[in-house]
Amino acid sequence: MAYVLGIDIGGTCTRAAVSRLTGPTWTRPEIVRLDAQSPAVPSVLHVSPNGALTVGDSTMDEPSVDGSRTARGFIRRIGDDVPLVVAGEACKPQTLAAVLAMWVVERVLAQEGAHPEHIVVTHPGTWGQYRKHLLHEALWEIGLTNVTVLAKPVTAAESHSFHGFTGRTLGVYALGGTSFATSVVRRTQPAGFEVLSCREGVEPLGGVDFDEALTAHVQASITRELAAEQRSDPQVRRALSGLHEECARAKQRLTADAETEVSVYLPQGPLRVRVTRAEFDQLVRPALQLSVDAMERTIRSCGLQPAQLDGILLVGGSARIPLVAELMTARFPGQVTVDADPQATVAAGAALAACQILALATRRRQPPEWTRQPAPIEYSNSRAPALPQQSPDRGEDELTEPPPRPPVNITPLELPRPRSAPRLVPGRSSKAF
Repeated sequence: MAYVLGIDIGGTCTRAAVSRLTGPTWTRPEIVRLDAQSPAVPSVLHVSPNGALTVGDSTMDEPSVDGSRTARGFIRRIGDDVPLVVAGEACKPQTLAAVLAMWVVERVLAQEGAHPEHIVVTHPGTWGQYRKHLLHEALWEIGLTNVTVLAKPVTAAESHSFHGFTGRTLGVYALGGTSFATSVVRRTQPAGFEVLSCREGVEPLGGVDFDEALTAHVQASITRELAAEQRSDPQVRRALSGLHEECARAKQRLTADAETEVSVYLPQGPLRVRVTRAEFDQLVRPALQLSVDAMERTIRSCGLQPAQLDGILLVGGSARIPLVAELMTARFPGQVTVDADPQATVAAGAALAACQILALATRRRQPPEWTRQPAPIEYSNSRAPALPQQSPDRGEDELTEPPPRPPVNITPLELPRPRSAPRLVPGRSSKAF
C-alpha cells in the first residue's frame, strides 16, 4: 500500500508517522512504533568499538559507556562550522541527523514492506535557508531523495487543521525536553501554512530543566532525613545517583495525579519522599510564566494583538504539564488547545504535509521525480516574507532544480548503505519529556 512518512527529529526524542493511500484519500496519520517499548527513540547515536551504530540506547548514560562515542543534540548544531567528534571521527551534525532519519526510514520500511512515496523531515522554525539546505543536502547524499524539509510550526498547524482548525492565523507554543519556541503561522493558498514569526528562548528551557528542579527538591528532603555520616557514605551516594531518573518518572505521573512518591533505595532500607503537584508547580511556575510572556511577544512581533489570533496550539512533551495549559489559558482565554498526544503532533503533521505535497504535484500535472534532488525549500513558505537575519526563500519555479552541492571537507562517520542498514540496531527508548 502506498504511504507517506513524516519524521520529527527533536532535541530529546525522534518520532515518525505514516499516512496510507486508500483509494483516492489518505488515512489519518498513524504514529509509528520505532521501539518495542515506545513510539519514540532518543535522538542519540552511539558508535560501538566494532563500528556498529546504536540508535536510542538508554545504556549510553551508564558510567561504563565511553561518552566520546556518543552523539546527541546534533540538530541544534546544524549550521555550526565546528564538527562533532564521535569515536575519533569529525562528523557534520547534519550527517548525523541524516543517519538517524535513514534509520527511521529503514524501520518503517521493515514494517510497511515498501518505500514511502514522499518523506517530510521537520526542522526548527527559526532556521533560514542555509541550515535547511545543509540538512536537505545531507538527506539527499545518504539516499533520501524524495524528501522535503518543513518547519515544525508548519507541520504542527497541519495537524491542528486536520483536527478541525479552520482559522487563518495560529500561535504555536512548543515546549519539549530540551527546547522551547513560540511561533505564529498563517494559512496560505492553495494549501499549507507559512511562518510569520518564530522565536526560541535565549536560554534552553524544557522538561530536562523541570526534572532537575524536582531532583534538587527531593534531594534536599532526603538530605534532611540523613545524618551527616550517612550523607558521605559511598553506598548512599550511589543510591542517590539514580534520583534524577526517578524524579523524571515522578514528573510524568504528576501530569495525571495530584501527588506521587519518589523512592530511593538506601543501604538502611527504602526511603520514600512524597511530592505533590502543587509543590512541583511552585518549582516550575517562574520559568513557565516567562514562556507565556514570550508567546505574547512573538504574537505582537507580527503586528498582531493576541485577540486577533484564531487559536494557540500547545505542542511538545512538556506541554502535558497541567500548569502550562493553566497559565496559557489565563493569558489567552478561549484560544488555547492541547492535543491528546502533544508529543506526536509535529510528526503527524509532517505526514499530512507529505500528503499535500503529492496532491499539489498531481494537480499541477507535475508528478514528483524521485530520481533527482528537489530544492531544499518549504512548499508552504515559497511566498513567505523573510524572517529577520534569514535569506529569502527560493521561488516556486525552482522546485524541481537541484541546488549546487557544497564541497565536503570533513569525513563523516562510515554510514550504512542506503536502503540497507544491517548494523543499525535499535536500543531501548526513553519516555522522558
